[in-house]
Amino acid sequence: MNPFTTGLAALAICFTANAVDISDSLKTIRAVGPEGKGNAAAAQAWQSLAQAKPAALPKILAAMDGANPLAANWLRAAVDTIANRAKDLPQMELMKFIADQKHDPRARRLAYELIKNANPQLAAKLIPGLLNDPSVELRRDAVQRVMDEGADLEKIKKPDLAQKQYRKALDAARDIDQIKEITAALRALGQEVDLPRHFGFLMHWKVVGPFDNTDRSGFSKIFPPENKIDFTATHDGKAGKVKWSPFVTANEYGMVDINKAYPGPGDGLKEVTAFAYTEYNAATARAVELRLGCKNAWKIWHNGKLIFGRDEYHRGIRIDQYKLNVQLAKGRNTLLIKLCQNEQQQDWTKEWQFQLRVCDATGTAILAADRPPTPKTGTNNNQPANTTRPPQKK
Repeated sequence: MNPFTTGLAALAICFTANAVDISDSLKTIRAVGPEGKGNAAAAQAWQSLAQAKPAALPKILAAMDGANPLAANWLRAAVDTIANRAKDLPQMELMKFIADQKHDPRARRLAYELIKNANPQLAAKLIPGLLNDPSVELRRDAVQRVMDEGADLEKIKKPDLAQKQYRKALDAARDIDQIKEITAALRALGQEVDLPRHFGFLMHWKVVGPFDNTDRSGFSKIFPPENKIDFTATHDGKAGKVKWSPFVTANEYGMVDINKAYPGPGDGLKEVTAFAYTEYNAATARAVELRLGCKNAWKIWHNGKLIFGRDEYHRGIRIDQYKLNVQLAKGRNTLLIKLCQNEQQQDWTKEWQFQLRVCDATGTAILAADRPPTPKTGTNNNQPANTTRPPQKK
């Protein structure tokens, strides 16, 4: 046999064997699970995977598609190890990987970081096309670029053009810190920003309570609103009869402060339970995320079906703290939230509140077909319905 042909055959066998080894390693790592399941095998597989050639990086990144968080961490570590010792990266193949929006957002961001570290000029060429990318991880740099352009236009005294750039950045922004920075810049230019609409916060509710939560029993106890929503009914509450009443929040981050609805002694009631209900008119049937922020124990129902709940108190609150996948029905959808407040008396335990928004997986707001105008306020206040308090001046 021709020596050259023999050499090519041997090389092909070598590459095939290497591909098989990588595939086996990837399969083993993807099988890792909680409580140490598969960790020993994954550690061995990782040792083999970490020795792969840089050309294998796109395949390893692709293995992050659908991987659980533990497996994704193993794979990311392998990518970092290979990239750190590589003299050359398969930049064009990584570019193709980033361009394929079906891949895992974290993996696409990791591929972008590899290119950025190896070839900043090439990475910079990608940024403008990422402004509305479905991967929030990737669009951040593109948003920042537009924000910087707005700031530059301000410096040369072109406020109208700056405002347009800031609006463009806000439309694309999904990270809270960037949204706050853009909002501040627009307001400094005299522009209005409707943050509740941008986020998709639900602002109009009906509330009922307070019911009992002595000894934290309210979370598991079934109260009348959990069986039937009847706005004409009167129920036995913790300290007497209770009934439904409207509540509108004017907080620009959608915070519904139950203490405003049921003011108690001091800064708020304790050992109590309340319910908040709203309806959402969906233009089409579709999958969405309900994103909840709440520092108290809670449960949430969609169209009468219990979705999830957490019997925990005072772990802090932040936007998008909990992400719940639901399937909206076309037309009327109902949302019911149960909110429990415990017995603790420290100042940081007095808050009894929540925020809820409807969006897609990127955090883009999905607005109700009949969404009412955003309630007006001058500051971050919660404003009950029918209040006579005038809005504060900006």
